[in-house]
Formats: sequence, structure tokens, C-alpha cells
Amino acid sequence: MSKSKLDLFSVINTIILSIIGILCLLPFAHVLAKSISSKNAIIAGDISFLPKGFQIDTFKYVIFETGFANSLLISVFITAVGTFCSLLFTVMAAYPLSKPDFKGRKLILLIYVFSMLFYGGIIPSYILMHSLGLINTVWSMIIPFLIVPFNLLVVKTFFEGLPESIVESAKIDGASNMRILFSIILPISRPVLATIGLFIAVSYWNDFFHPLLFISKPSLKPLQLYLYDMVTSSGDQFWQMGLEEMANITIEGVKATTIIAAVLPILFVYPFLQKHFEKGLTIGSVK
Repeated sequence: MSKSKLDLFSVINTIILSIIGILCLLPFAHVLAKSISSKNAIIAGDISFLPKGFQIDTFKYVIFETGFANSLLISVFITAVGTFCSLLFTVMAAYPLSKPDFKGRKLILLIYVFSMLFYGGIIPSYILMHSLGLINTVWSMIIPFLIVPFNLLVVKTFFEGLPESIVESAKIDGASNMRILFSIILPISRPVLATIGLFIAVSYWNDFFHPLLFISKPSLKPLQLYLYDMVTSSGDQFWQMGLEEMANITIEGVKATTIIAAVLPILFVYPFLQKHFEKGLTIGSVK
């Protein structure tokens, strides 16, 4: 293929991908515009992709006058603790499974693959959480994601690609398996850990299904469940909270602001892990 044809292909590709990217951003821009627009503009349905009658009263109301802040703290706790614990359990399981001489390796891998392909169902999951006494606790939203088979297989594959000479040298120096894992293997595995950590964090942050099953206390509802209740509500609860007395706030504006406020935290975290994302995913899936 000639250079001119390659240049033309690149230009067309860039244009098409740019259009797709813009189309993906339009719904977000519309919700953002609605969240900072005036009450009259929202009621008139005059909001497209640019705000009209700029105001931040709705943001103040959502953050300080509703249960948003409490749900945000619950989600932050679940995401932070869950990501750390899940990474720890995933690494601890993946490292021995990456060793060909590990006894029972094939059977354990078969169990993980089987659990990845076949899910027990909603009722067994609820019965398990209930029997463990974890209903209406934050741990019911953390434990189900402690080890995700897909993440484990990616980390295991990455570990298999590391030079075995590093481990052998450490063993000659008298290092134990735990010392080798935490002092040698993990420091050189930051790309795949950042990638899997991002996957885990996003899963915890966006999880809606498990809180819906296991949480009924309003004080324990994470952000996504709170957002669901907010978006699907008829508006009666807002009138009971005195929303009709707010001069520049509407129900639709509150819903839009809650959506934006729920999305922003994960958007701020992603750029710090982006540089590791592609490299870690590629290295961890070569085999």
C-alpha cells in the first residue's frame, strides 16, 4: 500500500473515531449542562449541550443537604478497601499457580475457570451472605469480588513471563517465598497490578447489583444504589425535603447533578493509572 493511501486511511480513521468520541460525550455534556443550568431553563426544556443561566446551587444542595456525601464515603471505603484486599488475594493466589511444579495446580485452575463460566445464581449468593451474617454490612459488597477468575488468570500469566532466574537467585540468598513475592516480584509487576487494580476499582465503584441484593439500610447504601433511588424516584421525597422552597433547584437538576457527582471521582483517578493500563494488559495476556 502506497504512502498516500496510508495517509488517507489515517485521516479517514481519525475523522471517524473523532465523530464516535464526540457522540459518546454528548450525553455526558447534556447531563452536565442540565446540572448547572437555571431552574427556568430546565423547566422550559431549553437545555441541549450548553448550560443556560449558570448556577451551582444544585451542587451545593446535593452535596450538603442530601444523603449523597454519606453514600460517597461508603463507596470510597468499599472501593479502597475492596481494591486493596482483592489485589492482595489475587496476587497470593496467582503467584503459586504460576509455578508449573505447584501440586494441585491444574485442579485449582479448573475450579477457577469453572466458577468463571458458571455462576451459582442470586438465591445461593443471598443465602451465603445471610448465613455468614453479612447482610446489611459493607463486607457483603466487598467479599464477592475478592478473587475474580479473569483477573487472577491475567496476573498468573504475567508472573509466568517473569525470568525464573530472579526467583532462583533470591532463593540462593535465602529468601522465603513470601519475601520473594513481596520484595522482588511485586515491585517489577506494577504495570499489571495497576491494570488489574483499575479493573477492580471500577467494578467496586460501579457495582449496583450486590448492594441491591444485600443492603436495605439507607445509611449503608453506596453511591450507585443511592443514584438509582434518586433517578427512579417520583419526586415526592424531594418535596418532603423542602425542595419546592429552593428558588433555583429542580428535581431534574438534582438528578443530573447527582449523576455528574457520581462520575467525577473515578474520572479523576483514571489518568494516574492510564500510563500502566495498556502495557500491563498487553503483557498480562500475551500467552
